[in-house]
Amino acid sequence: MTTTEGIKIVLHPVSDLEGAKKVYTALLGMEPQADSPYYVGFDAAGQQIGLVPNGGPQGMTSPVAYWQVADIEAKLAELTAAGATVTEPAHNVGGTRWVASVTDLDGNVLGVVEDR
Repeated sequence: MTTTEGIKIVLHPVSDLEGAKKVYTALLGMEPQADSPYYVGFDAAGQQIGLVPNGGPQGMTSPVAYWQVADIEAKLAELTAAGATVTEPAHNVGGTRWVASVTDLDGNVLGVVEDR
């Protein structure tokens, strides 16, 4: 089994990006490091907090935590062998970052992220 390196990213679907940006700026006490119409991201002491308008292309309906892994394909194989279902196959989201997600047996979405 491969191990995880903890939760590194939490994405939040939002219906009002500008309003949510104000709330999270107040919560975190900082301006976002990434600010675009499709994603607003904060780096709070190494924790990435992202705001995704309308749940993005993956259709998120609740926050998703992304666990850092060394090998995303190996982790997906382990998760599916344990009974999880892949909901978002591994894909590049820019630069060296790859993400994927699975649904556990209770319908909870679990994200995994690999920085290559």
